[in-house]
Amino acid sequence: MRTIVADADQAFDPEQLWPAEEWDAWTSPLPLKNLFVGAAGVVFALDVLRRGGHAETGLDLAEIATQTLEAWRTTPDYGSEAALPDPPEAGLLCGETGILVVAWRLAPSAALADTLFERVRSNVSNDANELMWGSPGTMIAARAMLDWTGEQRWAEAWRESAEELRRRREQDGLWTQRLYGQVIRDFGPAHGAVGNVLALLQGGRDETLERETNELLARTAVVEDGLANWPNGSDFLRVQWCHGAPGVVTSAAAYLEEELLLAGAELTWRAGPPGAEKGSGLCHGTSGNGYAFLKAFERTGDELWLDRARRFAVHALRQVEQAKTRRGRGRYSLWTGDVGVALYAAGCLEARTAFPVLDSWDG
Repeated sequence: MRTIVADADQAFDPEQLWPAEEWDAWTSPLPLKNLFVGAAGVVFALDVLRRGGHAETGLDLAEIATQTLEAWRTTPDYGSEAALPDPPEAGLLCGETGILVVAWRLAPSAALADTLFERVRSNVSNDANELMWGSPGTMIAARAMLDWTGEQRWAEAWRESAEELRRRREQDGLWTQRLYGQVIRDFGPAHGAVGNVLALLQGGRDETLERETNELLARTAVVEDGLANWPNGSDFLRVQWCHGAPGVVTSAAAYLEEELLLAGAELTWRAGPPGAEKGSGLCHGTSGNGYAFLKAFERTGDELWLDRARRFAVHALRQVEQAKTRRGRGRYSLWTGDVGVALYAAGCLEARTAFPVLDSWDG
């Protein structure tokens, strides 16, 4: 973890922030600023690792967070080929909202909070209906601000979005997502039902919603030989956090029936760590998959799952080293890069099961 932080410190450029991986940048203008694969995510992770006593950065994170926000306002991270949901600036992971949260956490101000509040309110009717761009993501931001400030306006903003999100939930328990010019109905945390339910449950226990979502997942699971998986919007089966069993287990662990939870976690273990193409990160790599084991450990108390989580962490850290040797530098992003792996490793050391941002802004 200290090596990853030291590398991030060394790679930082005062004008260009951090180098971007081609996959992360796609058609977006550089440097990348967003929480998902940009500078805000790196700043967030470095701050969490520092707060937890795992590694000390030499960078002025508050200054970089402010610089990142200013850079985003000059040139947003909007790709040139994607039809973006409206309003794109409100997105938690890919818009301005996540950058604002990180900036406020490091250097709180009334102006930042007021702009963030406007972003949350503006996103109530976003057609994305998912975490990355839509109201579930801005609900997570509002809930964090309520916890940190105690201001009731955040509770009201959260409730406004929650009521609309519930209204849009369809009879079978799914939502329709209109995203990137496509219309999909998905299960996973990034673009689907379990991510939306996760956001809704941050407002308090809802036994009806939990029961109905568990029934949805039981009804749609692909089960074979004691293993379980869930299709994405195109019925294609993957084994990663963003699509497939690892993400469903991680996001629905509080209410998913235990037999299915363990079947999904077991599938993740038997599939093994993703290879070099998918990498070590949170979105579709080894670390994201490993959170399924941490959640299984939290649910059952069986240390077999903690041991498996730690094995994945060691493997992910080795993948970071190998990839750095191969490309000649690290990968600097939260969801796909090395700092996300460091957060996962910290969670494994502490037997801490919270998924970054979505479960907790403390790691």
